[in-house]
Amino acid sequence: MEFDLIELIRRRTAQPRDDVRLGIGDDAAVLAMPAGQELAVAIDTLVEGVHFPCGTAAADIGWKALAVNLSDLAAMGASPAWALLALTLPAADAAFVEGFADGFAQLAQPHRLALVGGDTTRGPLCISVAVHGFVPPAKALTRAGARVGDAVLVTGTLGDAAAGLHALQHPWRDDDPRSNLREFLIERLNRPVPRLAAGAALRGQASACADISDGLLADLGHICTASGVGAEIEAVLLPRSSALLDLHDDATALHFALSGGDDYELCFTVPAQRLADVQADLSRLGCGVTRIGRIVDGSGVRVRGSDGDWLNMDRSGWEHFA
Repeated sequence: MEFDLIELIRRRTAQPRDDVRLGIGDDAAVLAMPAGQELAVAIDTLVEGVHFPCGTAAADIGWKALAVNLSDLAAMGASPAWALLALTLPAADAAFVEGFADGFAQLAQPHRLALVGGDTTRGPLCISVAVHGFVPPAKALTRAGARVGDAVLVTGTLGDAAAGLHALQHPWRDDDPRSNLREFLIERLNRPVPRLAAGAALRGQASACADISDGLLADLGHICTASGVGAEIEAVLLPRSSALLDLHDDATALHFALSGGDDYELCFTVPAQRLADVQADLSRLGCGVTRIGRIVDGSGVRVRGSDGDWLNMDRSGWEHFA
């Protein structure tokens, strides 16, 4: 049965690439690195009940398992090429695997990402995906380049995924007139869109970059720590979707935008002289880009409220072992 599941995954995710010399079906994949490129590698694990709610559709799990890894490549300015999948299942459930593989393939195929190997085993539902991407030499984005005076920007809107999780945890009647807003937020939770084109456009432009997986405060805090600087952001500038603002009061929407995880947008810093060009480039990509603050001397992240006072933030984002 295990090999039937592997064959099912192979068929559903097939993506021919000339640089895949040997893919699924052997003890290891054989891959050819293109000349003049560096290899960026990332891995993430998703556990049922921790990273996605019990009962999440198999196709959504497949999409998200890949999306969170592609978001890491986006934050490095890398272009995706190959992936490995380790799939742990409570039972040999062909229907689940079929749905999972379909969701995975829906995101992989537009990016020409090839699944080249992995493993299946029995246990609590858990998925690990490792992705490999290419980046020109010395062009990878990192968290360590932010400098005092740089602008702080984000793509997309913030807080939607946290609001989507809240919607799942606090169900309403299906005939509620705001159900379409809830569905939008749940879709943002289940099917985040990795900002790969934006990451590539930021190569040579952004001074530092990270994806927003654990919440804006936490991930911008990582940039500050790596760069040895502080950041000041303005609450009124944070981009929030109309669905989030229509369903929640200002305080709740702000909390989701600052501390909610799973948005998988990019947070990055840009020197002042490059700001206009970067905003124009990302606007042309259609993902949206918003300046939310600046890099300053010091450490940590401070948030200025609409009244001009600094907010007292009691939680900076998701921590796995908190």
